[in-house]
Amino acid sequence: MTQNASAPVVERIDARHRYAILVDGKTAGFTAYRDRDGQRVFFHTEIDDAFAGQGLASLLVHEALTDVRNSGKRIVPVCPYVAKYLTKHDEFTDITDPVTPDVLQWLDAELASS
Repeated sequence: MTQNASAPVVERIDARHRYAILVDGKTAGFTAYRDRDGQRVFFHTEIDDAFAGQGLASLLVHEALTDVRNSGKRIVPVCPYVAKYLTKHDEFTDITDPVTPDVLQWLDAELASS
């Protein structure tokens, strides 16, 4: 059985704090996160213009959130795209935490130091 060469693949890249989505081996986009205690705080998602309109952002975020569930962490959707995705996919409601001023302050400090 041959694998479809164009099937997108999602990889977690811990060293870069992101999940990347690859199409034919090329990075088509990513969603970035930082870990805080038992939470994975998502703060930015982007898809390259060359790959826009293919549903890749939705696939990327779904795979990333599924990985968070499997790892036993909780989701904090600072990223507007992740937050919007969660309003339409309630299967992650049980592991989603609200975005609080504490989280935002922590994230600002975390990103400033990296």
